[in-house]
Amino acid sequence: MSENHGVTRRALAPLLAGAALATTAACGPQDTRDEQPTSRKFPADFQWGAATSAFQIEGSLDADGRGPSIWDVFQKNPANIIDHSTAAVATDSYRRYADDVALLAGANMSAYRFSISWTRVLPDGAGVVNDKGLDYYSRLTDALLEKKILPYATLFHWDLPQALYLKGGWANRDTAKRLADYSALIADKLGDRIKNFIILNEAAVHTVVGHLLGTQAPGLKDANLLGPVTHHQNLGQGMAIQAMRAHRKDLHIGTTMALMPVRSIGSWWDLKDGLPAMAFDQVWNGAYLDPLLKGSYPFAARQFVDKFVKDGDLAITKQPIDFLGVNYYSPSYIKFDKTNPSYIGPALPPKGVPLDAFGREIDASGLGEVLTRLRDDYGNPTVFITENGCADPLSKDDAVISDDFRIDYLRRHLEVVKLAMERGSPIRGYFVWTMVDNWEWDSGYTAKFGMVAMNRTNGARATKASYAWMKALAKSGVLAPEQRTA
Repeated sequence: MSENHGVTRRALAPLLAGAALATTAACGPQDTRDEQPTSRKFPADFQWGAATSAFQIEGSLDADGRGPSIWDVFQKNPANIIDHSTAAVATDSYRRYADDVALLAGANMSAYRFSISWTRVLPDGAGVVNDKGLDYYSRLTDALLEKKILPYATLFHWDLPQALYLKGGWANRDTAKRLADYSALIADKLGDRIKNFIILNEAAVHTVVGHLLGTQAPGLKDANLLGPVTHHQNLGQGMAIQAMRAHRKDLHIGTTMALMPVRSIGSWWDLKDGLPAMAFDQVWNGAYLDPLLKGSYPFAARQFVDKFVKDGDLAITKQPIDFLGVNYYSPSYIKFDKTNPSYIGPALPPKGVPLDAFGREIDASGLGEVLTRLRDDYGNPTVFITENGCADPLSKDDAVISDDFRIDYLRRHLEVVKLAMERGSPIRGYFVWTMVDNWEWDSGYTAKFGMVAMNRTNGARATKASYAWMKALAKSGVLAPEQRTA
């Protein structure tokens, strides 16, 4: 985080004061790279699925009364998207959802995580309901259930209605109430068939990347938003859980977080780099885990959120959940940086480690750290891995069909999942990100995470090697070991 991103010493320096009170993070990675699970067979009821989000796949942005979201506005500035593309078509899933369902069924998937576009249902974020938007998700749900695929619906995956943003967005406490109203509507209209709901997707990413760094919608660079945006998402989540449960008693409700180990570049006992790492952990991980699972904020986060927390709020944020969704891609590295006003500097991974297309370390053991933390420090909640995957090398060119690198990535992370299960973590399912190469936010179409390629010209879809691999795994439930050559 740098001054150019609008993060000031006045705004973030209090993190360092509280960092020494952090209890879990940045204390050195656990080396589980060589450990293997005792058994490679997953339980028969383990859910195998793929994950998506509405804005990344649906296209048809102006169809059937859908209203604009903050991402509709953000993408209109070509400078915001690497390849200057838009999600106007994406994977055309609004019209081709039956093709999506067929691909899921063909891969023996038993679950599908998708998100509901808030503005398809409530074009202005509140008020008049768009029945045509609801009907789309009703048809999708019926198609999934017909193939015996369980729908897992995310209610907010970053596409805040533009009408609510113009009223202050997540900086406005009223947006939390609007999320609760919208969630209650979905429970009422679709909860007869959709039983598994995820309230928020990666609130930390939406806060930091969208409101402090400005590289994703709404494209703001204002450190003063850290407190209200963080708290109002947590508050809205709690209100939404309450509202949905008031409407239906048979729902399984959770939320999804982008959890990652925050590692210091120095030795774990070196406070010079360790304190900034601990502080960043409290902003990224603790500021969302603690209000939900402990009913409090970690010390560093309180420096930002306290002025926005009203009496009774923390009783609302601390709601019982049926599961916690974990999205994991990589650890992060932090260093002390005196040239940055916050003293918190992003650092590069260690030299020589394997990197993904974004330059992040590929380290499955980091997922093990996250799962251990949830088990030991947060009451061992039921977990679904709601996103995990890797991209082809970033390119405007065609996708890599023989994607053995993706198979290796998935295998290594699933070994860690199985090992964590054997050590007591109640993990019930795993969702690959993603099924079809989609529109990957500010990366446009250059980042291809799918197990299925899509021709951008004619829409033709072609399965990759990873699709066949996952199909076999989902059928047998047995994770084959790596095939080593002599």
